[in-house]
Amino acid sequence: MIGDVDETGNTAMVNLKDLTLDQIKDLLGRLGEPPYRALQLARWLFQRNCLSWDEMTDLPKDLRARLKDIALLRGLTLVRKQVSRRGDAIKYLYGLADGQAVESVFMRYIYGCSACISTQVGCRMGCRFCASTIGGFIRNLSPGEMYDQVLAMQSDVGERISHVVLMGSGEPLDNFDHVMIFLEHLTAPYGLQIGYRHITLSTCGVVPGILKLSRRRLPLTLAVSLHAPNDELRNRLMPINRRYPLGELIPACREYIKLTGRRITFEYVLLASVNDSPRFALELARLVGGLLCHINLIPANPVSTREFSRTPAARVQRFKNLLEKAGLSVTVRRELGSDIDAACGQLRRRVLGLNR
Repeated sequence: MIGDVDETGNTAMVNLKDLTLDQIKDLLGRLGEPPYRALQLARWLFQRNCLSWDEMTDLPKDLRARLKDIALLRGLTLVRKQVSRRGDAIKYLYGLADGQAVESVFMRYIYGCSACISTQVGCRMGCRFCASTIGGFIRNLSPGEMYDQVLAMQSDVGERISHVVLMGSGEPLDNFDHVMIFLEHLTAPYGLQIGYRHITLSTCGVVPGILKLSRRRLPLTLAVSLHAPNDELRNRLMPINRRYPLGELIPACREYIKLTGRRITFEYVLLASVNDSPRFALELARLVGGLLCHINLIPANPVSTREFSRTPAARVQRFKNLLEKAGLSVTVRRELGSDIDAACGQLRRRVLGLNR
């Protein structure tokens, strides 16, 4: 905020998109401005993607001059862009102010345009089949850095983003407070006005975060990355399971459903000869049977430095049929962008040379 000092002893500049609306009101109040100025400023920032003080014509010139001295207007730098052959997916690598980079994906569906964003630089969760964790965790993204991914993609394609999924690099519930500020802006009248029912948040199973989110009672879609129906296999694939095993995760999901009334999506990446046998399908059906849920089967995107391979289509269909026979709602995720490093972290890893 105003007057904060950085490590060099200089007064720190505030990134306005990192602030809540109340914090923006507080900042402007310290400058002697009335509260309604905050909404005017917020619309320029979060709705119109304005990066020039001169364009904010409904704000007094002297206010713009004072804001210029204390606040940043900053977007993202495009490092790399890859467009799928079918034109229905675009992968972006965006550069951040500190030299780091994150990935985002634009996807075009019948129902509208969706933006998949990252919430962290790297990831600490260590899932063995995922490229995001290669190179480790660097830092959390700020609310503004998350929001700028959506704005940048919308500006580039010239179409309205109607859906947002937090499924890029990082674990959203490991960056809980910043994610909540991002969602507040995303859904607000002064922002892009994307309804919570058009937002999906994906977690690998951070139980305290799921319970904390459930108490918010937000009508978004929670997607839980399951990928194995028992602790032995899940421990091998997803280290988070050693801390929050299925005996804690499934009750947390049950509590989330109870408090929100929302159906949970269980994500299940199919890995050839690892978790795709009929035995595992039946175990999965027993594990989540009776829950208000949907199963999203995901044929794996191969990662060159990982030992896993994609489950053949016939085996995917057999797995799906067994789950449906057990009474579960199941879909196989539509494949988008396999020719543009679609899996989370692949483009960043290749461009930045993160090969371990």
